[in-house]
Amino acid sequence: MIESILPGAVTAVDTFVDPPGADLFPEEEAVVRKAVDKRRREFTTARWCARQAMRRIGIAPAPVLPGTRGEPQWPFGMVGSITHCAGYRAAVLAEQEKVTTVGIDAEPNDALANGVLEAVSLAEERDRISVLLRDHPGVAWDRLLFSAKESVYKAWFPLTARWLDFEDANIVIDPLNGTFTAALLVTGPWVHGRRLSGFSGRWLAEQGLVVTAITVLAPVAPKTRPGGRLAAHR
Repeated sequence: MIESILPGAVTAVDTFVDPPGADLFPEEEAVVRKAVDKRRREFTTARWCARQAMRRIGIAPAPVLPGTRGEPQWPFGMVGSITHCAGYRAAVLAEQEKVTTVGIDAEPNDALANGVLEAVSLAEERDRISVLLRDHPGVAWDRLLFSAKESVYKAWFPLTARWLDFEDANIVIDPLNGTFTAALLVTGPWVHGRRLSGFSGRWLAEQGLVVTAITVLAPVAPKTRPGGRLAAHR
């Protein structure tokens, strides 16, 4: 499902069930040895998805351990993201030479609990959500906003290794084209020779879920002629 909102440079694997044969590397097993069953199943199936993605790309399956902020640590030269919620798990993976960063998130297509929207959003975002709920029923726009903010953080952290609060990005959702933009309200990192000021992403509401994704593609290296001369663009 999630592959429909990702570019071809990203390999995605998702599932609505926990495969009975999924297992963990010993290092991963140590992470969830004392975890409750729900956490263990989410962790295990997400790693199963990640290893299917590794195989599709053509690299050997490897452990995906959480970092200091819980972020998944990928094999050298790879970038990726993981998400899981009730009844759904997904992992995406890409070669760093093709994709600079990627962030995904999935949530149930249900309204947020009372008080949560106020805690995770800006006043102008809440105003826009009110309009969306009025004019485009059928999507839990408050939950979609939350999901988009999660994807923003997952795309941001590998570039900065810094925390990003919910109020540090102002998100505008396009209800008709399945896209959103996130304007950063803090100083972003230098990416591809310029200061990062925001992200653009895509969203999907399907099968009882809202799913969001952000991908920052790596710049394409200029082609060269034999002998090292740049190829002319005609």
